[in-house]
Amino acid sequence: MVKQTGTQQLALLGGPRAVARDRRVLPWPRVTADDEAAVLRSLRSHAYTSASAGEVEISGLEREWADFAGTAYSVAVSNGTTALALALAAAGVQPGSEVVVPALSFVASAMAPVHLGATPVFADIDPHTFNLDPAAFEAAISPRTSAVVVVHLHGLPAELDEIGVIAARHGVRVVEDAAQAHGAQYRGRPVGTAGAANSFSLNVSKNLATCGEGGLVNTDDPERYRRIVMMRQFGEIIPQRSERSYVSHLLGWNYKPNAIQCAFTRSQLARLPGEQKIREENVRRLLGRVSALDGLGVPAVSDDRTHAWHILRFRVDPAAFGAPDTPAGPLRAVVMSALRAEGVPVSHYQLMPLPAQPAFRGVPGGHSGEEHPVTRQVIEDSFTIQKAHLHPDAGPLLDLYAEAMEKVWQHREVLVRRAAELTYEAPWQRAERIGAAEYGSGQRN
Repeated sequence: MVKQTGTQQLALLGGPRAVARDRRVLPWPRVTADDEAAVLRSLRSHAYTSASAGEVEISGLEREWADFAGTAYSVAVSNGTTALALALAAAGVQPGSEVVVPALSFVASAMAPVHLGATPVFADIDPHTFNLDPAAFEAAISPRTSAVVVVHLHGLPAELDEIGVIAARHGVRVVEDAAQAHGAQYRGRPVGTAGAANSFSLNVSKNLATCGEGGLVNTDDPERYRRIVMMRQFGEIIPQRSERSYVSHLLGWNYKPNAIQCAFTRSQLARLPGEQKIREENVRRLLGRVSALDGLGVPAVSDDRTHAWHILRFRVDPAAFGAPDTPAGPLRAVVMSALRAEGVPVSHYQLMPLPAQPAFRGVPGGHSGEEHPVTRQVIEDSFTIQKAHLHPDAGPLLDLYAEAMEKVWQHREVLVRRAAELTYEAPWQRAERIGAAEYGSGQRN
């Protein structure tokens, strides 16, 4: 049942805010005395990188994460993008090969193969999970395809079994991009265990965070593990108890992690399961209330998997909203403006399909993104909540967000009228216009 908020005017039109300014968000990551002690412990060790004699924080995180995530090996690296690049390289991606990538994801999912000299081939997504559509994946495979990046977007596991069957049939390696899905499970097994090699991010915004940047690569294959460790540091073999040789046996990178940040993440990992349980309760309560509002679609999770709830995506359905003749984009834009005025920090997550990113325009495979209609529609009609719900104490704040959404929904006739009068640009059009102006201005200076 939708809670009635009386006749309070929308904050957008001068009414009171549903969420006070000082209650909009909680800091993330949550830093405790245990986290501070872990950082101090690492500082006092004077062993700060994986090349440092006697280093224990990096190796400790690798061991503990492998145990938690259910793989034989884990390698800590500098960030989530380098983790994905190393996973792809370990899976056999080489210059000139093709890698299938979902058309909706963070740009690193496609940049990592490009930096390896491979070509990203973009495939459309499923409209309900926002993950790679298995049929679109299969249609994108060519004789040059060596791997597929399976992104568990927002923390929801993709269709790993179906994708795995297709990949095996075509001789394509699966690499999981689980940057947003720490602890999520697919049919009883953790994500990051199905691919040849799999990557996670420890960016400060993630459910499992460090105090800056970091990443993890997981695999069950001992030879891939050995190669990942070598590629992390210039292709060298790093001895445990003898001097460094400075001999590079293969082409590698400088993707070493920071021991201080790994110590911080070890402390965060110790309480991840408990925080996941509280987050599940808080988010489910919010989604339960919003799901009662016709026209506001909430994230769906099937019974065979769990969601890490890294990002919450809501879709606006004009017909269910009572405005079948109103385009989704303008209505979504007005709903976002109304929610922001009420104090709900809604935002977009990705303003354009990956192939339309300006960075890929000179890369084979880059194009307008019009070939991926589902991705474009999801970007057009949806908005997200990021980070604000991650803190375990966010429950009361999410209750206020729910009240704000209910208030906005009760004034939907006002919003429909405003949408009809709005001068509207699609998210990718506005991003391209602003970006072109800023980039052009920067080039002239």
